[in-house]
Amino acid sequence: MAEAFDLTGRAAFVTGGTQGLGLAIARALAEAGAQVAITSRDERKAAEAAEALSRDTGGEVVGIAVEVTDEGSVSRAVEQAVGRFGSLDILVNNAGINIRKPILEYDEQTWDLVQATNLKAPFLCAKAAAPHMIKRQYGRIINMASMLGQVALPERSAYCSSKGGLIQLTKVMALEWAEHNITANAVCPGPFATDMNKVVIDNPEANRYFLDRLKVGRWGQPTELAGLIVYLASESSGFMTGSALTIDGGWTAE
Repeated sequence: MAEAFDLTGRAAFVTGGTQGLGLAIARALAEAGAQVAITSRDERKAAEAAEALSRDTGGEVVGIAVEVTDEGSVSRAVEQAVGRFGSLDILVNNAGINIRKPILEYDEQTWDLVQATNLKAPFLCAKAAAPHMIKRQYGRIINMASMLGQVALPERSAYCSSKGGLIQLTKVMALEWAEHNITANAVCPGPFATDMNKVVIDNPEANRYFLDRLKVGRWGQPTELAGLIVYLASESSGFMTGSALTIDGGWTAE
């Protein structure tokens, strides 16, 4: 059965892959045998993270600097990965930000930044990657959405909107590229213990609010995404496309 999830010979591109969920995702793909390109705005940070991940996993990992909200930068980064690996089979759109403010305090510039990073960037990355997948008649696109694309919390207007939009964008990708043996699925994490959520975890009142709604009684650990990601990246998930898979400790079960 293990061979069904073997990614040897596959090439992956993971945005925001130097920390948090992105790093855990890149590690899981590398451990499953994939060649992995991880990105960051900071070239040195990308290179250092790639070197460490390659050393830890024994896999081929390369760091690439990219501004995911800029089409030219994205195109160059994808071409760099394809030039290194010879193909691009797996795209994980993970880069994202969450800026928390009440709606009446949200300025236009901040709103646009969240939308560009969380929604425009996956569109640009998929647009750049898909032609390479179409050429090979194979591809796996994994968009990291959020449970907050399905349910809401106060002070997350931009984040909830962007992640809800990403779930819908995923469905369109699935419909448009199914004939080319390309699947597109959204993963919708709930509260995971990452740097992005540190501000909540470190606030006793906010942390208690979250723990009260997490039916498993704790925050998720990034490593708990590994199995799902490898499945969605593998040939075994070929009949699943256009889905939004929630992994949230039971938050949205009620």
